[in-house]
Amino acid sequence: MTQDNREVKQGQLRQGVDELIARTIDTTAWSSSAPTVTGIVAYDITDGARTDVSATVLVGSSSVLGNVITLPLLWALTNGRTYRVEVKFTSGGNTFEPYMIVKAEL
Repeated sequence: MTQDNREVKQGQLRQGVDELIARTIDTTAWSSSAPTVTGIVAYDITDGARTDVSATVLVGSSSVLGNVITLPLLWALTNGRTYRVEVKFTSGGNTFEPYMIVKAEL
């Protein structure tokens, strides 16, 4: 079964600027096959453009356990900015790219 919506089910997430959080994505909604991560990108989308800020806000690497992808730590966010984190993975012969929206706050 493939999920129709690409946004993670949690909806818009909030994160404090001093927090370091390793978010997870359960890929079962997209495919029942174990995923292989092929890319993770973080964009600042506050002003409507997609500015790649991966080198600034992502630290570490991803890991996979069963159908759950653990993302690199998300950190060093700027108060009031909105970020879109896209996770590209393959599973069951398909390539998926779900995303999450994270709003930075004090």
